[in-house]
Amino acid sequence: MESILKEKIREAVKVLYKGDAANELIQIQETRKDFKGDFTLVVFPLLRFSKNTPEKTGETIGNYLTATFPAIKGYNVIKGFLNLEISDAWWIENFSKMISESNLFGKSLVSNPETILIEYSSPNTNKPLHLGHIRNNLIGFSLYRILSACGHRVIKTNIVNDRGIHICKSMLAWQKYGNVETPESTGMKGDHLVGKYYVMFEKEYKLQADELMKKGLDEDEARNSAPLMKEAREMLIKWEAGDKEVLDLWMKMNSWVYAGFDETYRALGVDFDEIYYESETYQHGKDIILDALKKGVLYKKDDSSIWIDLTADNLDNKLLLRSDGTAVYITQDIGTAVLRQAKYGFNKCIYVVGNEQNYHFQVLKAVLKRIGYKWSDGLIHFSYGMVELPEGRMKSREGTIVDADDLINEMKITAREVSLELGKLADFNEDEKEEVFRKIGLGALKYFILKVDPRKNMTFNPAESIDFNGNTGPFIQYTFARIKSVLRKADQTNIKYDNNILSDTTLGAKEILLIKLLRNFKINVSEAAEGYSPAIVANYCYELAREYNQFYHDFSILGEENPSIRNLRLALSEVTGRVLGSGMWLLGIEMPERM
Repeated sequence: MESILKEKIREAVKVLYKGDAANELIQIQETRKDFKGDFTLVVFPLLRFSKNTPEKTGETIGNYLTATFPAIKGYNVIKGFLNLEISDAWWIENFSKMISESNLFGKSLVSNPETILIEYSSPNTNKPLHLGHIRNNLIGFSLYRILSACGHRVIKTNIVNDRGIHICKSMLAWQKYGNVETPESTGMKGDHLVGKYYVMFEKEYKLQADELMKKGLDEDEARNSAPLMKEAREMLIKWEAGDKEVLDLWMKMNSWVYAGFDETYRALGVDFDEIYYESETYQHGKDIILDALKKGVLYKKDDSSIWIDLTADNLDNKLLLRSDGTAVYITQDIGTAVLRQAKYGFNKCIYVVGNEQNYHFQVLKAVLKRIGYKWSDGLIHFSYGMVELPEGRMKSREGTIVDADDLINEMKITAREVSLELGKLADFNEDEKEEVFRKIGLGALKYFILKVDPRKNMTFNPAESIDFNGNTGPFIQYTFARIKSVLRKADQTNIKYDNNILSDTTLGAKEILLIKLLRNFKINVSEAAEGYSPAIVANYCYELAREYNQFYHDFSILGEENPSIRNLRLALSEVTGRVLGSGMWLLGIEMPERM
């Protein structure tokens, strides 16, 4: 309708004022809820043609539109705003198309589909996934679904940071203090077991550094001179040299971690099309750096370390290879980016990484561009905010992180307690109850995280996330289940809606409001894709669920005696259920049909 209105208004300007209004001068928006109307024209930009007051211009254009465009049944002018009322017939025709429409998403809105890689998760193999990883995974997976729904070719990727000094810390601590512990002998998930030794290393390392500081060394000297850190550095050099004993230990401990990660990913409901490993890409990065050094793009210091001068890009000098020849973190990112481009020829590569890495990705893009990779313009750092708990930030080195597995389990337990207290599942068997508890718990977790603008820091409060009222996942899930219940009862009593008789129905304000919201689904999905923001879809789903519940509360559906009105309300319920199910699917949230 917006595009049709623009053409009619352009026509009005031409007929009434002999002018040609450019597209950007015709500004149309949905009418605010506190005013009467459906669409509002901002009149002020058109005064250059009318040479009249905003009120008189609005009146003249309003009269022209009602006389020449049957879809407009009335108008009102408030200062410089022309509020247009659309006829019931148009809304019903528009809604009738929705009923039979198979594409609820935004594919028709994308004129130039792209190949897009999304990198998310990016765990280290020295610790289990935590709450921060949950936000990362949920954002990345939801962006994949949203962008795919809009017609793009999207590849889900993960880069596992499985080498480096932090990995050696866990390995060394297990060697020294592990007593040959394994996941099988301890009953611990492998990633938890390895994480235990990372924390142990940090504690012992801190004690050693503190002792050296008591002897007169400053903090940096003490930390560099601590025996544990020296041993960890020696282990890293041996690893890069291919030492068999170190590599065997590395492969064994990493296999424990991968098994643990896979279990967490399955529980969270996320997956990947391709997983890259830093141990396999860092060497390619080193080769690229050494080649660029030969070409004079980089420079070598006296200690043999290799650097790039990025001061012309308002960045610093950046270390790319250490003096001992070992790679730094950006080395593998260079290699991985080049390998991905060679395989997929992507238009964009989106890195879902926290905002503490903003500088790193500025440097990565600048380095690749300086080396000569023009496609580096397509690298996008999706910089999301940190997630905290009410008591503050988490610190993995101190072992104060919120473990992802524990949180997922806690959400299921909380969902069970709340659901049983409300008595909503009295007629379910135990297996059915557990499945609903799982969906509610994970739905609460995912929605609470995804409804927040991903670029903002957020505080996750598990107790607030599971609430069957308010802006929560369980509220939307319950609305969906309520709609399914209405449709089941209609089917059981042989009440069916017929799309062909919708034209006989008069619409009320609530029905129009629901139709407006439903027609905006594609627009919201498209905006979420363009802005890389699942929060747009999440909050749209809440608004739709809230309005449907108000509609359900105010009007009878199956008990309505007028078959035409009952027909319309049943159709509205069915389409609302479909849109809610599709919207929440984009967020990775499962919807129970009964709860």
